Amino acid sequence: MAFRFVHTADIHLDSPLRSLALRNKDLAELVGDASRQAFSSIIDLCLSENVDALVIAGDLYDGDQTSMKTARFLAAQMARLNEANIRVYKIRGNHDALSRISKQLVFPDLVTIFGGRAQSVLQTAGGLDVAFHGLSFASPKAPDSLLPKYPAPQDGAVNVGIMHTSLAGSPGHDVYAPCSVAQLQGHGFDYWALGHIHARSVHRGPSTVVMPGIPQGRDINEAGEKSVTLVTIREDRSIEIEERLTSVALFERLSVDLSGALEWAEAVAHIRAELEQKRESVRSRHAVIRLELTGATPLSWSLIRDKDLLLAEAEQAAEQIGDTWIEKLQFDVALPIPETQAGTADPILELAASMRAEASSEAFRAEALSLIQRLVADLPAESRDFAGKDEAGLERFLDRALSSGSGQVTARLRGGSS
Repeated sequence: MAFRFVHTADIHLDSPLRSLALRNKDLAELVGDASRQAFSSIIDLCLSENVDALVIAGDLYDGDQTSMKTARFLAAQMARLNEANIRVYKIRGNHDALSRISKQLVFPDLVTIFGGRAQSVLQTAGGLDVAFHGLSFASPKAPDSLLPKYPAPQDGAVNVGIMHTSLAGSPGHDVYAPCSVAQLQGHGFDYWALGHIHARSVHRGPSTVVMPGIPQGRDINEAGEKSVTLVTIREDRSIEIEERLTSVALFERLSVDLSGALEWAEAVAHIRAELEQKRESVRSRHAVIRLELTGATPLSWSLIRDKDLLLAEAEQAAEQIGDTWIEKLQFDVALPIPETQAGTADPILELAASMRAEASSEAFRAEALSLIQRLVADLPAESRDFAGKDEAGLERFLDRALSSGSGQVTARLRGGSS
């Protein structure tokens, strides 16, 4: 006999995708609906595995969500679990705290939504007593640790804590109920079901601490496969965890080296071949690809100049492959550097070399970083991630900008001289 439950968090139902919608409304609609499909697949998993409970560790909704369409969808999914006698344990995260639905929607009796004071619920199944301990926060801000508010473990029971927390901090995530993995493991619970950070992490030790990550990525910064955790508690109280794929649309970066491509059709064929190979490796239904074109090719100028035509070619190839989408095109292409005769100066090549040398200086990088930071600060909040979500991401963005910038200037000058 065993007790089994599914652990998920950060579903962000109907999360708005403003920046993606500006580039491709059809793709934004697909990804926007994917959060619902992913949640439906989580319910399907609960039913097919005949689990005893579903644990939602915060951020089921996304902000001040008022859509009754969302409410009806959620009510229907909860009803499916209720009919199968599967209990639900849910806490509010920093996004749920703003949602009117979380305060107004009436759930079935088998759904427990933990309030602002720590609460414990005991469930007996599979020959085990399992105590679920949860605590929600009424505000989107939680600068202090919530751990001291949780009760001591119940004797004789397997203890599961549910918490929305940024742990010791994570790039791209606000500080929320901070605490360390060591502190959680020292509290005495057997399993900690966490939420808030969108990347999956597992920590073994005196207790098992799992951050399942977001079950459906929403943009290229949430690339890769997304999943939930299936937890099995054995009769001897040992805990087994399994990662189960849930993402309907998978975001991926695909770098295509066009070095040596001499004809437009040759470049397009190479892009298509790389897309087909990437599609074969993606287990999710949809592959959403950011194409990064690199290499030294005589086509560099025409590729950059006719970016809209190349995007149309790539999108057509993706459509023919099936369930494949081009999220964006990026360029890091340059003209091949010819071997010049001794004593012969090429002013365009000399300019390119000068730009690369200047761009590598610490003073130039510091000034460029400062400029980017000022520009980002002036943008709306939902558009600020284009240059990275943290300092490392900003540095990578600058590297790409400097590399592609000198290549594009060289390509444009060479193209204009032909």
